[in-house]
Amino acid sequence: MTPSLGDGVRGTRGYDSSHMAAFDLARSLENLKLEQDAITLYDALASIERDQRRASAFRRIAANERRHAEVWASKLRDAGATVPGPTAPRLRVRTIIAIARLFGTHTVRDLVEALEGSEEDAYSAQDGPEVEAIAADEREHAEIWRRLNRGTKDEADAGKSIARSERWHRAGRSGTLRAVIFGVSDGLVSNLALVMGVAGAGASTGEGRFILLAGIAGLLAGAFSMAAGEYISMQSQRELFERQIELERAELEAMPEEEEAELAALYRAKGFTETEAKTIAKRMLADPDHALDTLVREELGLDPDELGSPWGAAGGSFLAFGVGAIVPVLPYVFATGTPAFLAAIGLSLVALFAVGAGVSLLTGRSLLYSGARQVVIGGVAAAVTYAVGRAIGVAVAG
Repeated sequence: MTPSLGDGVRGTRGYDSSHMAAFDLARSLENLKLEQDAITLYDALASIERDQRRASAFRRIAANERRHAEVWASKLRDAGATVPGPTAPRLRVRTIIAIARLFGTHTVRDLVEALEGSEEDAYSAQDGPEVEAIAADEREHAEIWRRLNRGTKDEADAGKSIARSERWHRAGRSGTLRAVIFGVSDGLVSNLALVMGVAGAGASTGEGRFILLAGIAGLLAGAFSMAAGEYISMQSQRELFERQIELERAELEAMPEEEEAELAALYRAKGFTETEAKTIAKRMLADPDHALDTLVREELGLDPDELGSPWGAAGGSFLAFGVGAIVPVLPYVFATGTPAFLAAIGLSLVALFAVGAGVSLLTGRSLLYSGARQVVIGGVAAAVTYAVGRAIGVAVAG
C-alpha cells in the first residue's frame, strides 16, 4: 500500500524539501502507471465487447482513466520531470485482457473488480484533493460494473445497487474464478500429500505400484466429497433464500401498508425527502412484483436472479478438485519408480506456482510472492506426509 506524502513528512524530523519532492515524483510516476494500465485495459475491453451498451460503459471508464492519467502527468510536468509514455501493462492486466478475448468480458468481472479494489486501496493511503476525486471515480467504476452484470438498463435499477456500494469488494473475492482457483489448489495439495505419503511408505516396502491406485482413489474420493459438500451447502443456502423471499411475498400481500412504509424508509435513507420517498414507495406498490424485487434486494440484500445453482456448484467443485488432484498422479500413469517420483514432484511444484500466480490475480499481491508461497505450502505438506509414510513403511517392513 502506497504511503502518503504527509505521513512521511510527519514521521521524519529534518525531512528536507528535496526528499519530499523526490517522494512526490515517485508517487506520481506510480500513479501514472496505474492509470496507463487501466486505460489499456478498458480500451481493450471496449474493443472486445459486442454489446454496445457495455462497450460504451467501458469507453466511459477509459475516458475517466485518461483524465486521471493527465492529473499525474501534469504534476510531473509542473515538477520539471519527463512524463513517460505508456509501457507494456502489468502481467495482471495482460492476463485479464487475454481471458476476456477468449471467453468474453463477463468472465473477467471478478478480476477487474479486484483490480479496481487494489487501485482504490492505493489511493486511500494518499492525501490531496485530486486523490479524493480519483478514488470517488474508482468507486463509480465498481458501481458501473455491478449495473452491467445485473443487466440494469435504467436509473431506477441503478438505485437498487447503491445501498450495497460498500460491499462491492466482496464480489471479487467470492466469484466463480475464486472458487475454481481454490478448488484446484485443494485438489493439488491434498493429493500431492497423499501420493507423497504412499511413495514414502513404498520406498521402503517395495510396494510402489500402489501409488497410482492411491492417487486415483484420493482424486475420486476428494472430488466426490467436495461436490457433495458444495451441493448440500448451496442447496441449503438456496432453500433459505427462497424461504426468505416467500416470507417477504406473504408480508407484502398481508400487510401492504407496512411494506410501503418500509420502502419509504429505505428511500429516505438514500437521501430522498419524506414526500419523495412516499411517492416512490406508492408507485412501486402498484406493481407487486417490482415491489417484491426491490424489498428482497434492499431489505434482505439478495439478488433473486442469482441465488446459485447447486448442481453447477457441485459440478464445478468436482472438476476443479479433479484438475488439481490429477497432477501428481499423471507421472505414475506413464512411469514407475524414481523417474515417476521425481516427475510428480517437479510437475506438482510447477502447478503449485501456477495456482499461486492465479491467486495473485485476485489479491493483487506479487505474482512471484503468491506463487512461491503456494509452492512452500504444498512442499511442506508433501514433505511431512512423505516423512510420515517413510517412517510407517520402515516400521511395517521391520
